[in-house]
Amino acid sequence: MFQKVTVIGHLGRDPEMRYTNSGQAVTNFSIATTRTYPGADGSQKKETTWFKVSVWGKMAEACNQYLHKGSKVLVEGRLVIDPATGGPKVFKRNDGSAGASFEITAAEVKFLDSRGDRNDADDGAPAEPHSPAVTDDEDIPF
Repeated sequence: MFQKVTVIGHLGRDPEMRYTNSGQAVTNFSIATTRTYPGADGSQKKETTWFKVSVWGKMAEACNQYLHKGSKVLVEGRLVIDPATGGPKVFKRNDGSAGASFEITAAEVKFLDSRGDRNDADDGAPAEPHSPAVTDDEDIPF
């Protein structure tokens, strides 16, 4: 059996990196995907889905170094299921409505922003590099 999910979206916050007791790097961030479609009344509707992403090892260190809130990324990996439900983690929001948390353990992360897209590029920091596998948005195979 095999499971693979691919998501393209923007980071909702800066990545957070930590190290396990064994010294393994892990970086966590959230990404949002947005679908726009026409509503029944003819107006444009937006539907945003959030994903929590965990990245391990050298890629975790690269994500922590080069990604920031708003960065566009492609994440490939596997969905993490809630053992109690067999699906996403379900929770109640503060307002009482139901919510679900979709979590991905990344096998690959591709940086999709161009070199000049960094929001704070005027801070004197070097421009962020491309992921070696992606040079621009036209290289995405779909």
